[in-house]
Amino acid sequence: MSATTVAGLAFAVSIVVAVSVSFRPLGDYMARIFTSPSHTRVEKAVYRTVGVDPEADQTWATYLRSVLAFSAVSILALYGLLRLQHHFGHPYAVPQMPPAQSFNTAVSFTTNTNWQSYSGESGLGYTAQFLGLAVQNFLSAAVGIAVAIALVRGFARSRTDRLGNFWVDLTRCTLRLLLPLSFLVAVIFVASGEIQNLHAYRSATGLAGGAQTLPGGPVASQEAIKQLGTNGGGFFNANSAHPFENPTTYTNWLSTFLEIVIPFALCRTFGKMVNDKRQGLAIAAVMGLLLVTTTGLLAGAQLAHHGTVPTAVGAATEGVETRFGVPDSAIFASTTTATSTGAVNSFHDSYTSLGGAVTLFNMMLGEVAPGGTGSGLYGMLVLAVLSVFIAGLMVGRTPEYLGKKVGRREVTFASLYILSTPAIVLTGTALAMSFAKERASMLNSGAHGFSEVLYAFTSAGNNNGSAFAGISVNTTWYNTALGLAMLFGRFLPMLFVLGLAGSLARQHHVPVSDGTLPTHRLQFVGFLTGVTVIVVALTYFPALALGPLAEGLR
Repeated sequence: MSATTVAGLAFAVSIVVAVSVSFRPLGDYMARIFTSPSHTRVEKAVYRTVGVDPEADQTWATYLRSVLAFSAVSILALYGLLRLQHHFGHPYAVPQMPPAQSFNTAVSFTTNTNWQSYSGESGLGYTAQFLGLAVQNFLSAAVGIAVAIALVRGFARSRTDRLGNFWVDLTRCTLRLLLPLSFLVAVIFVASGEIQNLHAYRSATGLAGGAQTLPGGPVASQEAIKQLGTNGGGFFNANSAHPFENPTTYTNWLSTFLEIVIPFALCRTFGKMVNDKRQGLAIAAVMGLLLVTTTGLLAGAQLAHHGTVPTAVGAATEGVETRFGVPDSAIFASTTTATSTGAVNSFHDSYTSLGGAVTLFNMMLGEVAPGGTGSGLYGMLVLAVLSVFIAGLMVGRTPEYLGKKVGRREVTFASLYILSTPAIVLTGTALAMSFAKERASMLNSGAHGFSEVLYAFTSAGNNNGSAFAGISVNTTWYNTALGLAMLFGRFLPMLFVLGLAGSLARQHHVPVSDGTLPTHRLQFVGFLTGVTVIVVALTYFPALALGPLAEGLR
């Protein structure tokens, strides 16, 4: 085993240990945030300003309308800022962003996707970055967590049509969780070499004597919430491969840890709020099993070094940042596609065909391993509901999960949730491949060209934001089509999740009996893992067979 591989294993194991150590305290803290009956003075001031009654519980329909209304205002505000950014003074002014690209970018950052059809620092000025994108990094992450908490309340409550107050959940998540953690992380990032300033671009002379323009910007503060909130939009075009954004192996490690710490800890929050910590551990075990498996497969595909050049150098190093190496880059690629973060420290399009297939598969899982902030938990809970229903059919019992019966209404919501994203991804990919003009924007043909288009819509529909590149997506058609994929991929699942939560909350708790399927044991962990993988395999296998699998098996 090479020294690089050993270092990669140490990198991975240390992250597992760090996540395990933070699992309980962070999960318990988040449970207190969303169950505390008191409001801070700052929170009360926010409620008065917005005109919200913090004591008013909302039905699932009202909760959904609040989510949609808030997100719509966020999109409009960010769209306006992007369209007006050319009026801000230097160095905050850049050329005006076109309408279709402004729509795409506004939708992207409001839906926690952070897909970028523009070129980082050359597409946006400082004001748009910190007043527009950074703000949405906080708020979109908080929206996802709020919806997950609403679903958890659906399991925890009985004989009620109330799921909490969206405005309270949003405010508390932002002020008590995301802001303080991001401030702490930003300080660490600055101390580690990331830049944080408002300086104009500066000229410098390189080692070879050539002139070079060095950008500045409030990078560390945006980088902190970019990783912690599973956002992923890079301040610079090179994203987390840029030395100003990710300068050292330590910041690379911390960035990877931040991507998964909240999604995993939310499982503990779930267990605390339903008063059965074993249930949270079971969900976390499924997420962990899937993540470890896909990370191993991706690292193996990159280290297998098949082919003349990879064999000569010992690994598939094309597109990999040499400061981090192949194993650390593969681990980062796996966590970023498994969590809806979308940040990249290497070029996914240059990965081996089978390595690229793993990044696609991570997103096609619905990003539940462990998924985005909030979206990973509610996605896995929907799959758990479906798994309990399937298990009930197999043994002829009435399915129950956490004391709630899983009937026709619950299965309908769960099924619609599972079908919505694949429908968006596959329809978008089919349309793109059917139009001659859009095929002409592909820089590659054959299986790899198809993989790039499939990756784009998989990334948009699952709100990931990473890209295979290789296609010119800054066109009116792609900006519009991918923007719509991000919109529907974010809010259709939320509709079905909140509908399921409302249906569960109205039920009374059913006592555990001899016929109840234990959902905290290893048997259920294995069953839920199997259902998750099989659902993806049945849905996406034909598309994968036409793209990365066909390319990899040539």
